[in-house]
Amino acid sequence: MSTAAATVRPREVLADLLPASRVRDVALVLGGAALTGLAAQISVPVPHSPVPVTGQTFAALLVGTTLGASRGLASLVVYALAGLAGVPWFAGGSSGASASFGYILGMLLASTVVGALARRGADRSVLRMAGTMLLGEALIYAVGVPYLAYAADMSLSAAIAAGLTPFLIGDALKAALAMGVMPAAWKLVRR
Repeated sequence: MSTAAATVRPREVLADLLPASRVRDVALVLGGAALTGLAAQISVPVPHSPVPVTGQTFAALLVGTTLGASRGLASLVVYALAGLAGVPWFAGGSSGASASFGYILGMLLASTVVGALARRGADRSVLRMAGTMLLGEALIYAVGVPYLAYAADMSLSAAIAAGLTPFLIGDALKAALAMGVMPAAWKLVRR
């Protein structure tokens, strides 16, 4: 058994395996925000929808899972506030509030919840990770779709058609990827 495996505790997330310090936490929070901003640049327009397919939801969920609830939330708060302040790192290099900003607000909630679940070991098996990612995605949509309806002056059914339905297959693929990545990372750490 390696030293790293011997020091893994059940209530830890992957980020906790790094030597603890304020510098570590600040670097992780800023790194999580930057990762989310970079992933948002993977942006594919969806016909008849103001919401593109992006990598930012996947990044936000991984940030929450890897960093834990408080650092994950802090990362997404930095991401959201910097984007509102003009940093062009929302989907497709945009900034400021738009009709799809509700999804970013949903990511704040989702990263916190998946981070809390990761502290309880939800990121260590494929099955638990699947449930964690699906819950995170559901939380993003629970905030993003009503916000889209309000901001774009759409009916709720139109917002569901434009801001949820076209994304289900892609989100299932993102969840499947996360189901492999996180448990595999823990297996590597245990070696």
